[in-house]
Amino acid sequence: MSKTYEIDPHHTEFGFAARHMIVTNVRGTFSDFSGSFNYDPANPTAFSAEVAIKSASITTRNEQRDTHLKSADFLDAEKFPELTFKTTRVEAKGDSLVLHGDLAIRGVTKEIALPVEVNGPVTDPYGLLRVGIEGSTKINRQDWGVAFNGKLATGDLIVSDEIKLTIAVEGTRKAE
Repeated sequence: MSKTYEIDPHHTEFGFAARHMIVTNVRGTFSDFSGSFNYDPANPTAFSAEVAIKSASITTRNEQRDTHLKSADFLDAEKFPELTFKTTRVEAKGDSLVLHGDLAIRGVTKEIALPVEVNGPVTDPYGLLRVGIEGSTKINRQDWGVAFNGKLATGDLIVSDEIKLTIAVEGTRKAE
């Protein structure tokens, strides 16, 4: 039987990485989000999830860059205060799952595939059931209208179009 797990904000991270000037990755996270997922270990492909992330909560540990990422050049957090993800279907791939779902950024919704590993459920010392989900995928930010960029003298982009998204989610529910 499927159970609903609330995302634990203290044990969850929604992250990203973008290549900067072709030499390194700049990584960041979002600190304000909410959501839940349904999971039944006996029927893993019945998994479903909904997540809302506050655009303005983006952080890369650099205030000037974070302000730019919140601006209309990138996430346009004032006009589009949330990024959202909602599963549309799930497929099993060996011991893992692939979550197919609608990712909305800047008012544009596109389907993505997110391969994940699911761990648990386990009961913690406080009597809560916990399930962990970890995975990553790559998207092209241009597909969501995040088009700002510049070029180096070599013609390479200052910020890559390819963005790696990572999740490490822990969900909790009261034990029955």
